[in-house]
Amino acid sequence: MSKTVTAAYDNIDKANNALDELISEGFIREEVFLDKSNNQVKVIVPDSVRRRAEDILRRHEPNDLWDRPFEPA
Repeated sequence: MSKTVTAAYDNIDKANNALDELISEGFIREEVFLDKSNNQVKVIVPDSVRRRAEDILRRHEPNDLWDRPFEPA
């Protein structure tokens, strides 16, 4: 089962850095999203790599981090 992991940051620089690191660590670009209006990074991941994604997002000091089941549009 896939999850959407979301991290909210207090500024866009932290969000951009988290996004860049996810991509450089091999996460699929089409499954990593930046919401500039809320300084949030979202990544769709299978359960097997959810913790790795969360660890990367935490390195950039989010204000909040959560996951939920992925729901395709």
